[in-house]
Amino acid sequence: MAGDVRGAGAGGPVEAVGTDPTRRVACAALVLALSAIAIAYASAFLPAGTPPWAPWLLALGIPVSLGAIMVLGAARGRRGVGRLKIPFALVIVTLAVGFGAALFLPASESASSTLWLGLPARAAIVIYGIGLFPIVVLPVAYALTFETQTLSAEDIERVRSLAREIEARKPAAPEAGEPER
Repeated sequence: MAGDVRGAGAGGPVEAVGTDPTRRVACAALVLALSAIAIAYASAFLPAGTPPWAPWLLALGIPVSLGAIMVLGAARGRRGVGRLKIPFALVIVTLAVGFGAALFLPASESASSTLWLGLPARAAIVIYGIGLFPIVVLPVAYALTFETQTLSAEDIERVRSLAREIEARKPAAPEAGEPER
């Protein structure tokens, strides 16, 4: 059956993207975001040049794609992403607002422009808001939710059991010097 992934052994069916609502939404968001990014890049090849809407597609597509990838990596079956929803949303919104602000601000930097922590406004938004903020927020969020979001002892045992079953089904490797059949 399409979209159905089954594992052998005591673990039963392995959670598939098609049956998990969190992953299904994240996959749809990822496809839309990557499509927006592809359209924005492709628009650079238009004969009239890059249209003004193309950077805005990137400013929205990049944060959404990163957020969808974070959700896909952190989702645990029917539990979804749990308490990571808030930090993920905060990072996605911060990235989108940061990219949008960098695009929206006028390109009027000069030697006499006001500096934000030593950088022109748009550069400061990109470096501090888009670059550093997620580097601080996400590790703290993962650390605070580690116990509830990591694999349980039962999950680890199920993975080990599946690995043993797969290893047992493999044909024996030929001895050294013996030709393969």
